[in-house]
Amino acid sequence: MEESLIKRLESAVTRLESLSDGLRSGASAATGGDAASDPSVVAFEDLMSEYVGRILKAAETIGGEVFDVTRVLEEGFSVQKDLIIQMKQSQKPDMAGLCAFLGPLNQVITKANEMTGGKRSDFFNHLKTVAESMSALAWIAYTGKDCGMSMPIAHVEESWQSAEFYNNKVLVEYRNKDPNHVEWAKAMKELFTPGLRDYVKAHYALGPVWSATGKTIQSAPKSSPAPPPAPSASLANSGTSKPSSSNSAGMSAVFNDISSGNVTAGLRKVTNDMKTKNRADRGGSVTTTEKESRPKSFSSAKTGPPKLELQMGRKWVVENQTGVKDLAIDDCDAKQTVYIFNCKDSVLQIKGKANNITIDKCNKMGVVFEDVVAACEIVNCNRLEVQCQGTAPTISIDNTTGCQVYLSKDSLGSSITTAKSSEVNMLVPGASPEDDMVEHPLPQQYMHVFQDGQFVTSPVSHSGA
Repeated sequence: MEESLIKRLESAVTRLESLSDGLRSGASAATGGDAASDPSVVAFEDLMSEYVGRILKAAETIGGEVFDVTRVLEEGFSVQKDLIIQMKQSQKPDMAGLCAFLGPLNQVITKANEMTGGKRSDFFNHLKTVAESMSALAWIAYTGKDCGMSMPIAHVEESWQSAEFYNNKVLVEYRNKDPNHVEWAKAMKELFTPGLRDYVKAHYALGPVWSATGKTIQSAPKSSPAPPPAPSASLANSGTSKPSSSNSAGMSAVFNDISSGNVTAGLRKVTNDMKTKNRADRGGSVTTTEKESRPKSFSSAKTGPPKLELQMGRKWVVENQTGVKDLAIDDCDAKQTVYIFNCKDSVLQIKGKANNITIDKCNKMGVVFEDVVAACEIVNCNRLEVQCQGTAPTISIDNTTGCQVYLSKDSLGSSITTAKSSEVNMLVPGASPEDDMVEHPLPQQYMHVFQDGQFVTSPVSHSGA
């Protein structure tokens, strides 16, 4: 009888210990122990598998720099997944902790932006598409309506609008040349819209959701960084118990950490010029700082030996020419591209039909060409004159100050895009061959009026009307 009672008591103790272990396990899961199986994490893994995997497949076929930058994109989304898991396991951090939390994301965004620097690559538009789009991953930095950035859904959309400017160039350039590049560009768009946008809408429309009982994120060790830029007025009233100046500086430091000092990265808002036609109905903040609209100093470009040569039978390279007024490419064909880089106070004439013409980091340069199959691209230039004597389906002008473009009658149907550029004038033929060319300045300022639930944007004329 006594032995039977002892066995029953031992059995009861065993059951109680088992129940206690189960409760402890459940508590651990509640504080984030099973964060990796959280529905939002599983959904993000599905997003990566469906969309990032598709982009990687196309990039593997293309190879080279496109594959390299796509791997950086994949790394960025992997970091985002880790941050979501960490968020599920952590309490909402202060500004110093948020900087530390965002550190890995900052590093991969910086890596993508560094790939666009230096001498312009043949795949510059692919590189810029990835670099600009990855700022969308910074939605996770949103801390409230007074933090200085758009809400997560809007932030993703605005970031993609900036990237889409370059993504569309990939589509135009390779539409009739290589379906792999077209597939890559289409998959990039779908990754962010609807992919990431709909994910954020479904799980974090109001911002990141932190654990109430999780661990505390420690701030990064203090160093001696350059002082952050002056905070905007919208950050002055943060609603926290800390003095407003301290909190504003903290959030500015977060933004500065993400963007790494590059005005084309991180959390900056897309300018109205860079929104594509299929998104013209969207309103957005317009950067009006004159400093951002001007190209970097030409003295910063490394000057090498002058070049005018045909490389591998496919690419004409004109580099580092200064004060040469009679440069000429006499026989260009439709399979050859022309890349003009770091030239100053010179004139180049291109005879024949080029596949694509790019003018990069040139100052006081004149370029005359007959026909181009894809596009004439002008980027990072100052005081440029370009004349199209035949046809050009697309002319794009990016980050350029002072540009005169002369169009022929055959090129009046060209699609012309401008971004972050000023003093751009288009000159078209007069009514008769004897008439002078007529100058049309392109607007660089816009007026935005809120009507019927959305902002309506219209150019501001030079008369101020």
